[in-house]
Amino acid sequence: MLTGTIRSQIDKLRDSLWSGGVSNPLTGVEQITYLLFAKRIDEIQTREEAKATQLKRPLARRVFPEGKDELGTPGFPDGCPYELMRWSRFKNEPPERMYEIVADHVMPFLRTLGGSESVMAHHMKGARLAFTKPALLDKLVQGLDEIPMDDRDTKGDVYEYLLSMISSAGENGQFRTPRHIIDLMVRLMNPGPDDTVCDPAAGTAGFLMMAAEHVRREHPGVFYDADSRKHFESAAFTGYDFDETMLRIGAMNMMLHGIEEPRIFYRDSLAEGGGDEVGHYSMILANPPFAGSLDNESCSKDLLKVVKTKKTELLFLALFLRMLQTGGRAAVIVPDGVLFGSSKAHKGLRQALVDEHRLEAVISLPSGVFRPYAGVSTGVLVFTKTGRGGTDKVWYYDMAADGWSLDDKRNPLLDESLLGPAPTRALSEEEHAKNNLPDLLARWANRAGAECENPRTAQSFCVAREDIVAAGYDLSINRYKEVVHAEVEHAAPADIIRELRALEDEIAKGLTALEGMLA
Repeated sequence: MLTGTIRSQIDKLRDSLWSGGVSNPLTGVEQITYLLFAKRIDEIQTREEAKATQLKRPLARRVFPEGKDELGTPGFPDGCPYELMRWSRFKNEPPERMYEIVADHVMPFLRTLGGSESVMAHHMKGARLAFTKPALLDKLVQGLDEIPMDDRDTKGDVYEYLLSMISSAGENGQFRTPRHIIDLMVRLMNPGPDDTVCDPAAGTAGFLMMAAEHVRREHPGVFYDADSRKHFESAAFTGYDFDETMLRIGAMNMMLHGIEEPRIFYRDSLAEGGGDEVGHYSMILANPPFAGSLDNESCSKDLLKVVKTKKTELLFLALFLRMLQTGGRAAVIVPDGVLFGSSKAHKGLRQALVDEHRLEAVISLPSGVFRPYAGVSTGVLVFTKTGRGGTDKVWYYDMAADGWSLDDKRNPLLDESLLGPAPTRALSEEEHAKNNLPDLLARWANRAGAECENPRTAQSFCVAREDIVAAGYDLSINRYKEVVHAEVEHAAPADIIRELRALEDEIAKGLTALEGMLA
């Protein structure tokens, strides 16, 4: 949890970027990402040097080569020493010289780090400063250097707070799923140390980061076994996106949460060849783009065989089923239209989820969850790929509050310790009315027990597969939820008329008396 001091320091960085001419929040986060990456690789080499000194062995891993680069600049006509490109060195240089080192030498170095074909080189191939003011760079470097980021949790929290800038970036806000909703979905799915988790529309890699943190928290023994640790660090979490800025931000998000070589790749998941990893993953967590349409010519023919449509939300669902291994599970956010749309593609995909696989839950989210940049009503689908059916009943939950106001301001309604799916104590009935997430998790754990007995007037209930089939595979909660209307007793019309006439007579007598007094 970030202190007020750290938040204030980060806010100063944002103000410096704005006053320095970097007004787009997404660009601002990107610029800080570059600097954090430069700081991170210096920390890695410093750690390796300390290890080599302690063990009295040669340096096992060298990030910064010896010697100089071959880029001649006015300040370094024969090339800049790699040693001077390290954060711990250039942060102490005067602003003008620091700018030349970072802009003309550090940024080109980041673009080729690990070789031109390395994953990080691909992420950083567009790395360059978006401003020309040495004073601004100095403010950013000194500001970041003053923020204490000694442990993984603080580094991750700092970056998560930085990412909150993106929510004001207009259309780019679509990449940002609220952290507490991500946390809820990860806890619902409960990824383990053997899972292979994928997000085919990764954005800032929030789902992957939270899944990694969940495994760390719930399975600390993963790091005591060499094979488990190797799986965690190199194969457990994979993300795809076709926006290079998001790739860089997502990769840094994973790095600051302890995954030093993140599997974040450039790929248009819906394009031809985009879903080649058939049956490769045991779990998918995602919030794919909504309300978009693709040109069928560019869309994967394999996906069109499953669902013939141009709607991206339906194509992504087909992709998830394709990428999951048999027995693999998914929790994904979809617009409400997916649940009740009347087109052949909508009905066919819902029928496949119910009849050919195991649909486990439909969670209705409040319509303001994605404000201020989207007001669309959404839900979470939880399902398991079986290929042979298995849907017996579907658990429904009607989430009315997520802990924040549902307007554009999205202000917290409770103390920070009482927000999210795992508050520090049990919530009262009044507090539950403002934050349904802990209740949802508790009921989910009992979905095969007492939840099956709940009436359809309750906040959560189960619907038998037969009822869903009879309803034409409509999955919207409003199709099945029953509303209890309070009984209101009204007086008989004759009695109401009698009372009105009595009132009229009383008013008439009062007026007559008033006229007599005035006469």
